[in-house]
Formats: sequence, C-alpha cells, structure tokens
Amino acid sequence: MSEFDPPADQPEALEVEEDGAPNFAQVFFPARPKALRPRARLRPQGAPSAAQVRSGEPLGSNPVYVDWLRGQSMLQDAKEIAAQFTGLGSMWQNPFAQPDPRAAVQTASVWFTAYPISMITRPGTSFLASLADPRLWQTFQQIGIHALHTGPVKRAGGLSGWSPTPSVDGHFDRVSTHIDELFGSEEDYREMCRVAADHEGTVIDDIVPGHTGMGADFRLAELGVDDYPGIYHMVAIPPEEWHLLPDVPEGRDSVNLDEAAEAALADAGHIVGEMQRVIFHVPGLKDTNWSVTAPVTGPDGVTRRWVYLHYFKEGQPSINWLDPTFAGMRLVIGDALHSLGDLGSGGLRLDANGFLGVEKTLDVGPAWSEGHPLSQAANQLIGSMVRKVGGFTFQELNLSIEDIRDTAAGGADLSYDFVNRPAYHHALATGDTEFLRLTLREAHELGVDAAGLVHALQNHDEMTYELVHFASRHREDTYDFRGEEVTGEDLAATVRQELTDALTGEVAPYNLVFTTNGIASTTASVITAALGLRDLDALTDDDVERVTRAHLLLAMFNALQPGVFALSGWDLVGALPIPPEEIEPLLREGDTRWVHRPAYDLLDVAPEASGSASGMPRARALYGPIDAQLADPRSFVSRLKDLLHLRGYFAIATTRQVDVPDVAHRSMLVMVHEYEQVPGQLQVTVLNFSGDPISGTVISEHLEPGARLMDMGDGSAVGEVDQLHGFHVELDGFAGLSLLVTPPKG
Repeated sequence: MSEFDPPADQPEALEVEEDGAPNFAQVFFPARPKALRPRARLRPQGAPSAAQVRSGEPLGSNPVYVDWLRGQSMLQDAKEIAAQFTGLGSMWQNPFAQPDPRAAVQTASVWFTAYPISMITRPGTSFLASLADPRLWQTFQQIGIHALHTGPVKRAGGLSGWSPTPSVDGHFDRVSTHIDELFGSEEDYREMCRVAADHEGTVIDDIVPGHTGMGADFRLAELGVDDYPGIYHMVAIPPEEWHLLPDVPEGRDSVNLDEAAEAALADAGHIVGEMQRVIFHVPGLKDTNWSVTAPVTGPDGVTRRWVYLHYFKEGQPSINWLDPTFAGMRLVIGDALHSLGDLGSGGLRLDANGFLGVEKTLDVGPAWSEGHPLSQAANQLIGSMVRKVGGFTFQELNLSIEDIRDTAAGGADLSYDFVNRPAYHHALATGDTEFLRLTLREAHELGVDAAGLVHALQNHDEMTYELVHFASRHREDTYDFRGEEVTGEDLAATVRQELTDALTGEVAPYNLVFTTNGIASTTASVITAALGLRDLDALTDDDVERVTRAHLLLAMFNALQPGVFALSGWDLVGALPIPPEEIEPLLREGDTRWVHRPAYDLLDVAPEASGSASGMPRARALYGPIDAQLADPRSFVSRLKDLLHLRGYFAIATTRQVDVPDVAHRSMLVMVHEYEQVPGQLQVTVLNFSGDPISGTVISEHLEPGARLMDMGDGSAVGEVDQLHGFHVELDGFAGLSLLVTPPKG
C-alpha cells in the first residue's frame, strides 16, 4: 500500500498559480455562503413533582396526571417550537426543494459515528461533554474527521405511570424532544456544536420519523386525549369484538398478535393486516407487526383496547403520516427543528424513514408497506424543512436500490450505502469481488450517484445481509453470476449463505447471526473470521498487522470513491466483540447486536474503567487509543490519516463514479471516477481484496490512450495508458492504489 503523502506538484491539467500549487480541495470545494439558521429554545422538562404524584393514581381519571403527560409530550414541544419559527424571514433564505448531496459532502465528507452507551468517558464527565473536549476535536482534525454523528441521545424508552422505563432498542425508541440526562445536558450539546465549529467540524443528530417509544405521547393516545391517537397507526377495537384479541398478561402493557388474530382483525376491517415482512421476527415473541393493549380508560370514561402497528419492536409504535390531524408529522418536524434551531446540529439522520406509508392492497397478499409513495412524500417534507433552516439529512434505508433512489429524489440529501455494504464484506470473506462489482454497477445503472451515499465501516447495527434489492423487489429477475444466470432470490441466498459460513459458527464463534437481518460483528471480527483466526485470545503481533492491513483495505474501498466516508470508535480502536456470556441478559430476546457494541476509550481517559457508564463491558482493542496511534506511523489511525489526507487533498469525495470495469484477477476491484470541473481528469482506485499479491491489467474505455498516470500517494509518475485503454498494476495483499489520470498533452 502506498504511503499516502500528497505530491509536491499539482497535476498539469489543473489551472494553478505560478507562485504555487493550490490545495486540490480549494479547487474543487469552493467556499459556500453559510446557511442562515433560525434559533429557538424550549422550556425544560422534569420528573413529576411530589405534589403531582400525591394527586392520585396515574390514570385517565386524574386530570393532574393527564396534564403532566401533556407537558412531557413531544407533540406539545412541537407546538411550542413551531411557533418560534413562524414568521421569520430567515426561513426563506435557503434553497430547499432539491436534495444537494455534493453540498452535504462538502460540508463534511468524513464522519465519526459515535454510540452513546459504548463510549468510555473520564470519571464524572458526561458523554456529550466528552464529545465537546477540544483535545478530541484536535485529534479528529489531525486525522481528517469533519463531522460527528452522536447517535441517539434524547430520552427514550417509555412511561409506566409516573415512572420512566428503559429503552428497548438502544435509545431509538424516542419519547422526548429533550436530551437524556444519562448522556449529559443540552448545554453540553450546544458546547459540543461550538467546539466542533471551532475545528471546522459539524454535529449530526438523529430524528426518528417512523416511530416513538411508549412515552407520554403514546400514553395520551391510549387515553384517547385530544389528537394524540392521530400520531400513531392505532385502532380502537369495539368491545363487542374483543373476543378477537388475546389477553395481555399481568404486568405487561401489550402483547403481540399471532397470524390468526392479525388475519381475523383484517377480515373484520379493523387493520390492513399482514405486512410485506416482519422485521425482527422471532417466533412466539414477534409473529406480526401488530400488538394490542390491555384495556385503558380515558378522561372521558371510555375504556378502550387499541391495536397498534410497530414495524420494529413492540415498544416502538409506528407513526401515522396520513392521519387527518397530522399530529405525527407535527411531532417529527418539531423534533427536527429543536435539534437544528435549539441545540445547533448541522445535519440529521433519518431513522426508519422507509416505513412511513402503509396501504391495504385490493389483491390477495400483504399490505403495501415498503417503497410506498407516502414515504417519499413524507421524506420530502422532512428533507425540505431541514434544508429550509440550513441543515442537511441522511437516511438509513435498507430497501431496494430504486427505493433508495426515489426516496432521495426529493427527500434526504444522502443515503446510507446499504447497496454495497454487504457486498464488500462478501468480497473480503471470499476473496472475490464479483458480487461487489455487480452491486456497484446495479446502483450506477439504476441512477444512484455514489456521491450521494454514506460509505461506512461499522455502525451500531449488524453487518446486514438482507439484500432486499435482490431478495424482494428483483427476486425473479436474473443476473449473470459466476458464469450462470441466477435469479435475484437465489443470488441473495447464495451470498447470505457464504457470509454466514465464512464469518460465523465454528469458524468464528465470536460473531453471531442476528435474526434474518445479518451478522453481529465488529469490523475487526469480520476480518479475523475472513483470515481464519478462530481464537481471538491467541492473536499474535503478525495477526494484528494482517487485521490492520485488511481494515485499511475496507477503509480504502469506502473512502476512495465519491460520497461520505464514515467510521466508528470501534473501528478506530480495533474493537473485538463482547463474549456473549458477559452480557447474557441483553441477549435473552434474540438481539445479538449487543455483542458488537462494546465500550471503547478513544483517548485513554479512563484506563482503569471496565466498561462505559451505561454498563457496556470494555472491548479488547487491537489498536489502542487514537492519540497514541498517531505517534506510531505504522498504526491503523496513522495510516488512515494518510489515506484521508489524500482523499481530501484530491477532492475524491465530489467526483462522479463512471465505471467499474471487469478485472484481470478475481480479488481485484477497479473504480473509475471523473472530475466534472476538469474535463478528462480521472481518479482510479485499484484494490486487492486478497491477502496474497496480485497483478493484472486495468482496462476501461474511459481511459484515454496516452493519458499520464500519477500515484496520488507519493506523487510519482507510473506510466501512461496504453492503446488498449489500459495499464498494468501489481498489488501486495490487502493493498490499494489511488491514481490521478491526466489527459495526454496536446
């Protein structure tokens, strides 16, 4: 692998000043005017007072309890914050109708994705205050990280009477507009945004347009108060038909419907019934996407039992985007405006935003619940509102490539790269890039611009292998794979099986299958499995170096192409999974993802800590703290820094991917990118997904004979493109090459 040092001289195709060569980024990233950002503030919230608790039972018949719930609700906060944005001239100063992925990439092209419950902090220092540490941002700036995605930090979980209940999904079951005290204060958050700006960075927050937790808004909906039921997909079943409903066990809020009850309620005309798939399906625990509440009596004296939709877990009731009250829409927009206008975020992640429309089909079969036009419309509203106040959005949408393309057409500025994420893991696991080349080409042919994608290493979720594009929408279409015509369904099944065989089970017992979604693993443990390293306690220094090189290869794939590059704390320290026996209570309901969310210490601020403040056990870290790594030129972070410097210097993030050609060796991958600002100027990435050296010829019709080749890593000339539109390369195992291709003279 090249040592990625920027060359001293600028390529001749660029127009440069006589007295020196400008930075590539200055040429391709012209200064943009700062977006106007309106500001607003919300009143603080708090636990119930002693007087409120003494007022009586937490029931619909107690007006004090109902009023307290209103004060805690996200919908009430949305009303307050919306009023502060209305009538401002600054609301009309930013373009908002069309997504602008390159502007978002220009704002921040390399992201650190944090996970609040996994970060080890200095004793007595909150998660958010730790992320406001200037020392951390100085280190980020040195590495080349421009943005911080905090992960979910607002209050989540639910309410049982007056008392909060814990999150059931890693704080993605939001119940409040306000920051959870577990992670710090709102002032900590604002300080984090200020420090980030001082270091040319920005902060990205989360909103969850698909669901909430069972907090004040859901409790008010159960009670039938005002327009709160309009927030959710929930139906009050008439008492004379309660015989269709299962009993709710003592101590439970609700119970999942089995398939028979789901069908009976659909036949009775109450719900749309079966969905296209049951996410997080666990037999006997989650058989359908519908649950039913126990009887609840509201302030009006009416006792109701509600059946409600939840695409995800039972404690995550789905938001209804087409209720006549538009209460759900108002709640979500209010939450977004609070993050942008009050806390100071620069962007927002849209979680579960592909499931915002559901419609009963006239034909026999499941309800239309994925790729629905209502989802596209809702996402356009959210994306437009965020752009209108000067921010940007990205979506995590694991659906078909067409759904990602269509939802992004007017909605989020960027989309998480679910297209190629399982494919590059498959390339590493098999040493064969054929499926990865197929997904890259499929995305290009269907109109997904690589510059509009967030190409990531590990995040908080599993290494997904659902391959929805092939397994669902295109299951009957055929693809050329390994010399045969195979259906999309068979292609997806083959890739899933090969990933499972290579990365889990006896060969890698530390990685666990997560339902039908994917594999619970860190990036480092995907690599150890691919290298055949079964015993993580027996790794040698040579093994760690092999892991480091493969990890850098995956970073090169994601970073040396257009779009955002994202990585996590688990990547930076080289975290390995938690042994399952250490977190057995978290795994009881089948959510194996907890094994890949260990605690990590970025700056060695608490060397004696055995875990995070939230109780996650400390990971074994192969690479160590990032500041110490920067002092070692052969460390993962130091070599990553050189890679990111190259990426930024040559403005690779805003190029356009134009070709993924056939290759001379099964382990080779070639990506060709053009600079739209300089006709004929190309960047070529060549990667080796094998641990063994390879050689071969790179051929692409986009390469003009006589064009000059320069190694971007060291600035050296490496030859010219031959008359067959190609050039020869030799790569060491898990190595990569980034080349600048300059048009022939004359």
